[in-house]
Amino acid sequence: MSDYLQVVEDVYAEAARNSDAALCCTASPVWRLPDLVVPKAMLEMNYGCGSTVDPRDLRGNDTILYVGVGGGLEALQFAYFARRPGGVIAVDPVAEMRDAAHRNFEEAARLNPWFHPEFVTLLPGTALALPVPDACATLLAQNCLFNVFTPGDLKTALAEVIRALKPGGMFSTSDPVTPVPLPAEFAEDARLRARCISGCLTLAEYLRALTNAGFGRVEVRAKIPYRHLHPREYPQLLESVMLESVEVAAFKVPEELDGPAIFTGRTATYTGPQDLIDDAHGHVLQRGIPAAVSDAAAERLAKTPAVIVTLPTYHGRGSGCC
Repeated sequence: MSDYLQVVEDVYAEAARNSDAALCCTASPVWRLPDLVVPKAMLEMNYGCGSTVDPRDLRGNDTILYVGVGGGLEALQFAYFARRPGGVIAVDPVAEMRDAAHRNFEEAARLNPWFHPEFVTLLPGTALALPVPDACATLLAQNCLFNVFTPGDLKTALAEVIRALKPGGMFSTSDPVTPVPLPAEFAEDARLRARCISGCLTLAEYLRALTNAGFGRVEVRAKIPYRHLHPREYPQLLESVMLESVEVAAFKVPEELDGPAIFTGRTATYTGPQDLIDDAHGHVLQRGIPAAVSDAAAERLAKTPAVIVTLPTYHGRGSGCC
């Protein structure tokens, strides 16, 4: 095991023994779902930087693989929708974290009559070698874990995600990103990397890692401030940096004619005299109706007369139009 990965496991083993509110700081409220009561310990161990759970993505027959179980909050939320043994598989390399999650699931069963601990299968294992067969999951999720990996290990982890997902499957992921590249000395600090601070990629690098791994469609669904870093606290920095948290959905589907379809909330609206236009790439724009478009399609359509293209909002859900 790489030295920095041992530091990561040590940090999370300690966080399992003693809740560490400063480890990660989720900026997204916990979903309030009917008849779901979340144990207090799960909330205290919510070591994420966003949310990977969205009811609009979930179906009752999903098989969900969750990497880095933490206190079990999001695994419990996914189990709320799956509601069957084996519906959620949660993997974590840290024995102390798996033990804490197991206790939390037992408490969740006492608080929620619909929930049974066997709805979540806890497995030892790492993101770099998932202990599951190929194409076993329709949805795979991780929250504030992949940012701790070095570029080589991130490539390995994403290859494992692709391997474990069924064709058409979705990778729901949330990580901090940085608006500017971080100094190498800062990025090499293993403890700060373990604490989800120094390993951040830029958003462009993060999205490129996903598309290079084989995700043909990527949606940036949220981008919000995460943590402010100042040189007086982190002397390796030359200037202050505001890290941001992103929530992204990536799909194991083929690329489109424009290449990987990255949706960042951009739209295209045809304003000309015809009822609709066909852009010769298989996409149709109706007059006056904004259509969600990928960044690549937006750049191409911006050159088309009578088409208005908007800037990214970073709340993107592809409509399937472009």
